[in-house]
Amino acid sequence: MADTATTASAAAASAANASTDAPPFQLGKPRFQQTSFFGRFRHFLDVIDPRTLFVTERRLREAVQLLEDYKHGTLRPGVTNEQLWSAQKIKQAILHPDTNEKIFMPFRMSGYIPFGTPIVGLNVLVQKANKFTPATRLLVQRFVPFPAVASANICNVVLMRYGELEEGIDVLDGDGNLVGSSKIAARHALLETALTRVVLPMPVLVLPPIVMSMLEKTALLQARPRLLLPVQSLVCLAAFGLALPLAISLFPQMSEIETSQLEPEIARATSSRTVVYNKGL
Repeated sequence: MADTATTASAAAASAANASTDAPPFQLGKPRFQQTSFFGRFRHFLDVIDPRTLFVTERRLREAVQLLEDYKHGTLRPGVTNEQLWSAQKIKQAILHPDTNEKIFMPFRMSGYIPFGTPIVGLNVLVQKANKFTPATRLLVQRFVPFPAVASANICNVVLMRYGELEEGIDVLDGDGNLVGSSKIAARHALLETALTRVVLPMPVLVLPPIVMSMLEKTALLQARPRLLLPVQSLVCLAAFGLALPLAISLFPQMSEIETSQLEPEIARATSSRTVVYNKGL
Protein backbone atom coordinates (compact mmCIF):
# COMPACT_ATOMS: atom_id res chain seq x y z
CA MET A 1 0.00 0.00 0.00
CA ALA A 2 2.83 2.35 0.89
CA ASP A 3 4.55 1.56 -2.41
CA THR A 4 1.34 2.39 -4.27
CA ALA A 5 1.03 5.71 -2.45
CA THR A 6 4.63 6.61 -3.18
CA THR A 7 4.21 5.75 -6.85
CA ALA A 8 1.06 7.85 -7.03
CA SER A 9 2.86 10.73 -5.36
CA ALA A 10 5.72 10.49 -7.83
CA ALA A 11 3.30 10.43 -10.75
CA ALA A 12 1.48 13.49 -9.43
CA ALA A 13 4.73 15.38 -9.23
CA SER A 14 6.02 14.33 -12.65
CA ALA A 15 3.78 16.67 -14.64
CA ALA A 16 5.05 19.67 -12.72
CA ASN A 17 8.61 18.60 -13.45
CA ALA A 18 8.35 18.10 -17.19
CA SER A 19 9.88 21.48 -17.99
CA THR A 20 12.79 21.32 -15.50
CA ASP A 21 16.28 19.92 -15.90
CA ALA A 22 16.20 18.14 -12.54
CA PRO A 23 16.10 14.33 -12.79
CA PRO A 24 13.06 12.46 -11.44
CA PHE A 25 13.17 12.49 -7.64
CA GLN A 26 14.05 9.27 -5.80
CA LEU A 27 13.65 9.27 -2.03
CA GLY A 28 16.89 8.39 -0.27
CA LYS A 29 18.86 8.13 -3.53
CA PRO A 30 21.62 10.45 -4.83
CA ARG A 31 20.55 13.08 -7.34
CA PHE A 32 23.51 12.40 -9.65
CA GLN A 33 24.61 9.11 -11.18
CA GLN A 34 27.15 7.33 -8.98
CA THR A 35 28.59 5.18 -11.78
CA SER A 36 30.87 7.96 -13.05
CA PHE A 37 33.50 10.11 -11.32
CA PHE A 38 31.80 13.32 -12.49
CA GLY A 39 28.45 12.20 -11.07
CA ARG A 40 30.02 11.35 -7.72
CA PHE A 41 31.94 14.64 -7.77
CA ARG A 42 28.71 16.64 -8.29
CA HIS A 43 27.02 14.62 -5.56
CA PHE A 44 29.71 15.39 -2.99
CA LEU A 45 29.80 19.05 -3.99
CA ASP A 46 26.17 19.04 -2.90
CA VAL A 47 27.02 17.19 0.30
CA ILE A 48 29.66 19.74 1.42
CA ASP A 49 27.67 22.80 0.30
CA PRO A 50 28.25 25.29 3.19
CA ARG A 51 24.99 27.11 2.42
CA THR A 52 23.13 24.37 4.30
CA LEU A 53 24.75 25.67 7.50
CA PHE A 54 22.48 28.73 7.26
CA VAL A 55 19.19 26.87 6.82
CA THR A 56 16.65 28.09 9.35
CA GLU A 57 14.71 25.84 11.70
CA ARG A 58 11.52 26.66 9.81
CA ARG A 59 13.06 25.76 6.44
CA LEU A 60 14.33 22.47 7.89
CA ARG A 61 10.86 21.56 9.17
CA GLU A 62 9.36 22.40 5.77
CA ALA A 63 11.92 20.21 4.01
CA VAL A 64 11.29 17.27 6.34
CA GLN A 65 7.52 17.65 5.97
CA LEU A 66 7.78 17.79 2.17
CA LEU A 67 9.68 14.50 2.13
CA GLU A 68 7.16 12.94 4.52
CA ASP A 69 4.32 14.02 2.21
CA TYR A 70 6.12 12.46 -0.75
CA LYS A 71 6.72 9.25 1.18
CA HIS A 72 3.06 8.88 2.17
CA GLY A 73 1.60 9.95 -1.18
CA THR A 74 0.09 13.21 0.09
CA LEU A 75 2.28 15.58 -1.90
CA ARG A 76 0.48 18.77 -2.88
CA PRO A 77 0.11 19.53 -6.62
CA GLY A 78 2.79 21.65 -8.27
CA VAL A 79 5.79 20.48 -6.23
CA THR A 80 8.79 20.12 -8.56
CA ASN A 81 11.64 17.62 -8.62
CA GLU A 82 14.00 20.51 -7.85
CA GLN A 83 12.09 21.29 -4.64
CA LEU A 84 12.18 17.64 -3.59
CA TRP A 85 15.90 17.29 -4.27
CA SER A 86 16.53 20.52 -2.36
CA ALA A 87 14.50 19.27 0.59
CA GLN A 88 16.40 16.00 0.68
CA LYS A 89 19.72 17.83 0.46
CA ILE A 90 18.80 20.00 3.46
CA LYS A 91 17.61 17.06 5.55
CA GLN A 92 20.65 14.89 4.82
CA ALA A 93 23.04 17.77 5.51
CA ILE A 94 21.61 18.65 8.92
CA LEU A 95 19.97 15.58 10.49
CA HIS A 96 21.68 12.37 11.56
CA PRO A 97 20.34 9.49 9.41
CA ASP A 98 19.84 7.15 12.39
CA THR A 99 18.70 9.44 15.22
CA ASN A 100 17.15 12.31 13.20
CA GLU A 101 18.89 14.67 15.62
CA LYS A 102 20.65 17.81 14.36
CA ILE A 103 24.37 17.29 13.81
CA PHE A 104 26.66 19.82 15.51
CA MET A 105 27.78 22.26 12.78
CA PRO A 106 31.57 21.59 12.87
CA PHE A 107 30.89 17.86 12.49
CA ARG A 108 28.71 18.19 9.40
CA MET A 109 30.17 17.48 5.97
CA SER A 110 29.05 20.98 4.98
CA GLY A 111 31.14 22.38 7.84
CA TYR A 112 34.37 20.96 6.43
CA ILE A 113 35.40 24.09 4.53
CA PRO A 114 34.13 26.88 6.85
CA PHE A 115 35.48 25.30 10.05
CA GLY A 116 38.65 23.96 8.44
CA THR A 117 39.64 27.23 6.78
CA PRO A 118 41.21 28.74 9.97
CA ILE A 119 43.56 25.74 10.10
CA VAL A 120 44.57 26.37 6.49
CA GLY A 121 45.15 30.04 7.31
CA LEU A 122 47.34 29.11 10.26
CA ASN A 123 49.38 26.82 8.01
CA VAL A 124 49.91 29.73 5.59
CA LEU A 125 51.12 31.99 8.41
CA VAL A 126 53.56 29.34 9.64
CA GLN A 127 54.96 28.93 6.14
CA LYS A 128 55.42 32.67 5.78
CA ALA A 129 57.05 32.94 9.20
CA ASN A 130 59.64 30.34 8.19
CA LYS A 131 60.45 31.89 4.84
CA PHE A 132 63.84 33.08 6.00
CA THR A 133 65.23 29.57 5.31
CA PRO A 134 67.26 28.86 2.15
CA ALA A 135 65.37 28.17 -1.09
CA THR A 136 66.18 24.48 -1.20
CA ARG A 137 65.16 23.94 2.39
CA LEU A 138 61.98 25.89 1.79
CA LEU A 139 61.09 23.70 -1.18
CA VAL A 140 61.61 20.56 0.90
CA GLN A 141 59.56 22.00 3.75
CA ARG A 142 56.71 22.71 1.37
CA PHE A 143 56.40 19.13 0.18
CA VAL A 144 57.37 17.12 3.28
CA PRO A 145 53.94 17.54 4.96
CA PHE A 146 52.14 15.59 2.20
CA PRO A 147 53.77 12.16 2.67
CA ALA A 148 53.64 12.66 6.43
CA VAL A 149 49.92 13.46 6.45
CA ALA A 150 49.12 10.76 3.87
CA SER A 151 50.96 8.13 5.93
CA ALA A 152 49.18 9.24 9.09
CA ASN A 153 45.82 9.00 7.31
CA ILE A 154 46.53 5.44 6.18
CA CYS A 155 47.51 4.44 9.71
CA ASN A 156 44.35 6.06 11.04
CA VAL A 157 42.14 4.07 8.63
CA VAL A 158 43.81 0.76 9.48
CA LEU A 159 43.73 1.35 13.24
CA MET A 160 40.13 2.62 13.35
CA ARG A 161 38.75 -0.12 11.11
CA TYR A 162 40.99 -3.02 12.02
CA GLY A 163 37.99 -4.88 13.42
CA GLU A 164 36.49 -5.04 9.92
CA LEU A 165 39.55 -6.96 8.70
CA GLU A 166 39.01 -9.47 11.50
CA GLU A 167 35.23 -9.82 11.28
CA GLY A 168 34.45 -8.76 7.71
CA ILE A 169 31.81 -6.35 6.38
CA ASP A 170 28.30 -6.93 5.06
CA VAL A 171 27.87 -7.62 1.36
CA LEU A 172 24.49 -7.22 -0.35
CA ASP A 173 22.98 -8.58 -3.54
CA GLY A 174 21.37 -6.45 -6.25
CA ASP A 175 18.07 -6.32 -4.33
CA GLY A 176 19.72 -5.07 -1.15
CA ASN A 177 19.47 -8.42 0.65
CA LEU A 178 22.25 -9.36 3.04
CA VAL A 179 24.39 -12.18 1.62
CA GLY A 180 26.95 -12.47 4.37
CA SER A 181 30.03 -10.96 5.97
CA SER A 182 33.26 -10.91 3.95
CA LYS A 183 36.83 -10.24 5.10
CA ILE A 184 37.96 -9.95 1.48
CA ALA A 185 35.41 -7.21 0.83
CA ALA A 186 36.66 -5.51 4.01
CA ARG A 187 40.20 -5.45 2.60
CA HIS A 188 38.91 -3.91 -0.63
CA ALA A 189 36.92 -1.31 1.34
CA LEU A 190 39.91 -0.35 3.49
CA LEU A 191 42.19 -0.11 0.44
CA GLU A 192 39.74 2.21 -1.34
CA THR A 193 39.31 4.33 1.79
CA ALA A 194 43.08 4.49 2.33
CA LEU A 195 43.62 5.67 -1.26
CA THR A 196 40.93 8.30 -0.70
CA ARG A 197 42.74 9.49 2.42
CA VAL A 198 46.01 9.71 0.46
CA VAL A 199 44.40 11.89 -2.20
CA LEU A 200 42.52 14.03 0.35
CA PRO A 201 45.49 16.18 1.50
CA MET A 202 47.09 16.27 -1.95
CA PRO A 203 45.35 19.39 -3.31
CA VAL A 204 46.05 21.31 -0.09
CA LEU A 205 49.65 20.26 0.48
CA VAL A 206 50.91 19.78 -3.09
CA LEU A 207 49.06 22.22 -5.36
CA PRO A 208 49.59 25.48 -3.39
CA PRO A 209 53.41 25.12 -3.28
CA ILE A 210 53.49 24.46 -7.03
CA VAL A 211 51.13 27.34 -7.84
CA MET A 212 52.85 29.76 -5.47
CA SER A 213 56.32 28.91 -6.78
CA MET A 214 55.11 30.15 -10.17
CA LEU A 215 53.12 33.13 -8.90
CA GLU A 216 55.98 34.40 -6.76
CA LYS A 217 58.02 34.94 -9.93
CA THR A 218 55.41 37.22 -11.50
CA ALA A 219 56.11 40.93 -11.77
CA LEU A 220 52.94 41.77 -9.79
CA LEU A 221 53.91 39.85 -6.66
CA GLN A 222 57.57 40.79 -6.88
CA ALA A 223 56.59 44.47 -7.02
CA ARG A 224 53.97 44.05 -4.25
CA PRO A 225 55.26 41.45 -1.75
CA ARG A 226 52.45 42.32 0.67
CA LEU A 227 50.06 40.52 -1.70
CA LEU A 228 51.86 37.21 -1.19
CA LEU A 229 49.97 36.28 1.97
CA PRO A 230 46.42 37.01 0.70
CA VAL A 231 47.19 35.36 -2.67
CA GLN A 232 48.55 32.26 -0.96
CA SER A 233 45.53 32.18 1.33
CA LEU A 234 43.18 32.26 -1.67
CA VAL A 235 45.13 29.50 -3.44
CA CYS A 236 45.05 27.32 -0.32
CA LEU A 237 41.35 27.97 0.21
CA ALA A 238 40.53 26.99 -3.39
CA ALA A 239 42.57 23.79 -3.07
CA PHE A 240 40.98 23.07 0.31
CA GLY A 241 37.48 23.43 -1.13
CA LEU A 242 38.18 20.99 -3.96
CA ALA A 243 40.08 18.43 -1.89
CA LEU A 244 37.17 16.66 -0.17
CA PRO A 245 34.77 16.18 -3.13
CA LEU A 246 37.66 15.15 -5.39
CA ALA A 247 38.94 12.55 -2.94
CA ILE A 248 35.66 10.93 -1.92
CA SER A 249 34.48 10.81 -5.53
CA LEU A 250 37.26 8.42 -6.54
CA PHE A 251 35.22 5.32 -5.68
CA PRO A 252 31.46 4.70 -5.45
CA GLN A 253 30.11 4.72 -1.91
CA MET A 254 28.55 1.31 -2.59
CA SER A 255 31.34 -0.55 -4.38
CA GLU A 256 30.77 -3.65 -6.46
CA ILE A 257 32.79 -6.87 -6.44
CA GLU A 258 32.38 -10.22 -8.17
CA THR A 259 31.35 -13.09 -5.90
CA SER A 260 34.06 -15.25 -7.47
CA GLN A 261 36.64 -13.02 -5.75
CA LEU A 262 35.09 -13.51 -2.31
CA GLU A 263 34.98 -16.38 0.16
CA PRO A 264 33.42 -19.63 -1.15
CA GLU A 265 30.58 -19.44 1.37
CA ILE A 266 29.62 -16.00 0.05
CA ALA A 267 29.62 -17.22 -3.55
CA ARG A 268 27.42 -20.18 -2.58
CA ALA A 269 24.96 -17.99 -0.65
CA THR A 270 23.75 -16.03 -3.69
CA SER A 271 23.03 -16.50 -7.37
CA SER A 272 24.15 -12.95 -8.15
CA ARG A 273 27.38 -12.60 -10.13
CA THR A 274 28.29 -9.47 -8.15
CA VAL A 275 27.56 -8.06 -4.70
CA VAL A 276 28.01 -4.59 -3.23
CA TYR A 277 29.52 -3.29 0.01
CA ASN A 278 29.73 0.08 1.72
CA LYS A 279 33.36 1.23 1.47
CA GLY A 280 32.93 3.84 4.20
CA LEU A 281 34.57 7.28 4.30
